[in-house]
Amino acid sequence: MNETRRAGWRKALAYGVHVFTALGAALGLLALQAVIAGDLALAFIWLGAALAVDTLDGPLARRLDVGRLAKRYDGAQLDLVVDFITYVFVPAAMLLRADVMVQPWGLIAALVVTLTSALYFADTGMKTDDWWFRGFPAVWNIVLFYIVAFAPPVWLSLAVIGLATVLMFVPVLFVHPVRVRRWRSVTFGVLAMWGVAAVVSIWHGMQPGWAIKALLLACAAYFVMLGLWRAPLLSE
Repeated sequence: MNETRRAGWRKALAYGVHVFTALGAALGLLALQAVIAGDLALAFIWLGAALAVDTLDGPLARRLDVGRLAKRYDGAQLDLVVDFITYVFVPAAMLLRADVMVQPWGLIAALVVTLTSALYFADTGMKTDDWWFRGFPAVWNIVLFYIVAFAPPVWLSLAVIGLATVLMFVPVLFVHPVRVRRWRSVTFGVLAMWGVAAVVSIWHGMQPGWAIKALLLACAAYFVMLGLWRAPLLSE
């Protein structure tokens, strides 16, 4: 009887991980509401919470054997649905705001982002065997964070979005911070620094000082260079 009860608890916890993953979609809706209200700092708080959920649900699923105990729902598909909302759709909605990008350029950029990202999310070769992303992994929440925080001229924002769009479909590599083992301790350290810089930026209403901007740029450079460093090792 005790063993049956324990099995029931394990199954309930496994399904609870699916609910936890789905929570990201609700957080995405709260972020969208904040975008519509014009409170981009609050929107990034909700997106940050969704990012935390996305970071934790995978390890939880593997630890609780969700694939075997909670087979009614496909965790990978659920994760993609939630990621499209929080990584693509809500950030694209930010581009519709005139205070983020002048129109009609914002609308055009948002249409490009959503269209191309939908294709990328369906790419069966999205990841390598050792869990690196092939192509820019459509983390438009991060791109929009930089655009809002740095407020670059429209031409530069469009250039960044255009470059990131092209990079989704070329054989460049980007690290999966949680799944990739190589340089994981360094990557986690850089992620921690980026997290501090992001929190400070949000605290200051998405208007960080030069020191925080420099840290944000340094962290971005690390992740770009890490993929370039990994590329010659594809044949391993």
